[in-house]
Amino acid sequence: MKVSVTYKIPEKGIEFLKKNYDVWVNTEERNLSKEELKKVASESDAMITLLSDKIDEEVIEVGKGKLKIISNYAVGYNNIDVKSASKNGIVVTNTPDVLTETTADLAWALMMSAARRIVEADKFVREGNFVGWKPELLMGQDIFGKTLGVIGLGRIGLAVAKRAKGFNMKVLYNKRTPLSKEKEEEYGIRYAEIDEILENSDFVSLNVPLTPETDHLLNKENLDKMKSNSVLVNTSRGKVIDEAYLAEKLEKKEIAAAGLDVFEFEPEVNEKLLKLDNVVVAPHIGSATKETRDEMSMMVAKDIDAVLSGKEAKNVVKG
Repeated sequence: MKVSVTYKIPEKGIEFLKKNYDVWVNTEERNLSKEELKKVASESDAMITLLSDKIDEEVIEVGKGKLKIISNYAVGYNNIDVKSASKNGIVVTNTPDVLTETTADLAWALMMSAARRIVEADKFVREGNFVGWKPELLMGQDIFGKTLGVIGLGRIGLAVAKRAKGFNMKVLYNKRTPLSKEKEEEYGIRYAEIDEILENSDFVSLNVPLTPETDHLLNKENLDKMKSNSVLVNTSRGKVIDEAYLAEKLEKKEIAAAGLDVFEFEPEVNEKLLKLDNVVVAPHIGSATKETRDEMSMMVAKDIDAVLSGKEAKNVVKG
């Protein structure tokens, strides 16, 4: 049986699959084109895909009959037409849980870097501008004791919120189904509507999946509600924010700073954002630690092995 990997992933999972399957890996430093994806789908029993691979109905249709599983090397799966796959008897899986803590760590890294102007400070020193301590040099914002707003309290959002306890922060959160009062007390957090979060938070962390409801969740109207001294962090999906308007707000200092790991039209980034010193940008590295990426490769490999062996995959996405 043939397993095709649309872009090279860590070897751990690939070596696992090579023991029992014919494995093809795209080793070029580029994503496959639509036509190439269709060809791969038609020839493969299983595919390992990336979030940047658009696996739409057209790709799935040419794979039906032979293709048995599409295993997405990501926790998100909005790149795959899951309904079409399900209709054609193709299992779709993803990699949940494993990247929770790693992504929460990055959200905090971006938050702290933006608040304390770390990237600016690094550049300042490297360019030879540091001539000694000064009372008002690169003053940032305190994090300790401030208010953190977490929009989207899934696994990652909750992990972000839990870390705030060590900084003695007040935490407001929003999710479709609020937690019980007992759980809120356990975690030291309080449910709030998005308006209240945006109007009162010093730091806002976005942790929602991309759905029709969250597309441009932070639109012009909602970005205008944020405090002028607030810091926005996004490790979820770029399209959750109206990126062009966010750039305007940051340029005018109507939002103090932002830490962004994802972008609305990635890999393209709004040019204005790249010119602003009050923006920390990262190239979608939320899960990028060796431990996490190795484990992700094993998760997709084991799910493929399960399905091709006639068993049930562990991380099935419901269509």
